Amino acid sequence: MPNEANKEQPLAEVFGFPTGNFSDKAKRHRRNRLCPFHNRVPNCTKDKANDPLGVCSIFHDGNIVVTCPIRFREEWLVTTGACDFFFPKDTRWTSLAEVRLNDKEGKTAGHIDIVLVAYDDRGRVTDFGALEVQAVYISGNIRRPFEHYMERPGKRIDMVWRGKPHYPKPDYLSSSRKRLIPQILYKGGILKAWGKKQAIAIQKSFYDTLPKMPSVAPGKADLAWMIYDLQSDGRSDSYRLVQKDIIYTEFRPALKRIITPEPGKIGEFMDLLQDKLDERLGGNPPDAPTLADTLLH
Repeated sequence: MPNEANKEQPLAEVFGFPTGNFSDKAKRHRRNRLCPFHNRVPNCTKDKANDPLGVCSIFHDGNIVVTCPIRFREEWLVTTGACDFFFPKDTRWTSLAEVRLNDKEGKTAGHIDIVLVAYDDRGRVTDFGALEVQAVYISGNIRRPFEHYMERPGKRIDMVWRGKPHYPKPDYLSSSRKRLIPQILYKGGILKAWGKKQAIAIQKSFYDTLPKMPSVAPGKADLAWMIYDLQSDGRSDSYRLVQKDIIYTEFRPALKRIITPEPGKIGEFMDLLQDKLDERLGGNPPDAPTLADTLLH
């Protein structure tokens, strides 16, 4: 099984393999900075093409968290799963990566990660669907432990990184606000207007941080949330991408649920304001009832 004993460092997979895998294949990928997950070129290009940050996933709170979107391309499971949602059975189809999507004014709404295209026996496009892949942003510094490990992989598998400044961890909030929501809002809005479907490949730990969305039958859905995870494979000493679930939703209810925050208690916020006001006024709390007391009583 992949080496999971040392959780004192954040690196789960580097250039496609667990940090403790020293098979000839794993060493060749590290040595040549290769990506085994169908990148546009054989090499990893994450962050910098000439000095790639070859971290596919990290350890966090007992889980393995995918931090590179290319990681989801393993064996093209995401495309075959999305195809079942987009098209009738036995449809002839293929995939196109990084397709630009424009609005009415010709301004870009972004690039669709993968467009699945259905075509007839003469090669003419008959239908399409959009597949977005949602990995997780990292807060902190992942490059420093990565470079430290890559200097001497065989000697530094058990390196201790816990407690160092800027220890890396997944930033689910930024991942949803800065990437996921704009993806659904802008690109999904255009696709909805065209009557086309969208699938979102996302890891279970990321999906679990989102508000619970109302689900519908597949035939009524505009969106399919394709939920994946990484599973240990002892035979290959690696992790495998596995599909855990598919949640079908309509576009507008799902978007409304995601962008609508769940408010905390107003009294707690009023207390915070009171504390800050006390500091401003010299630390003397008022004798009269506070505004929070007035509102809550």
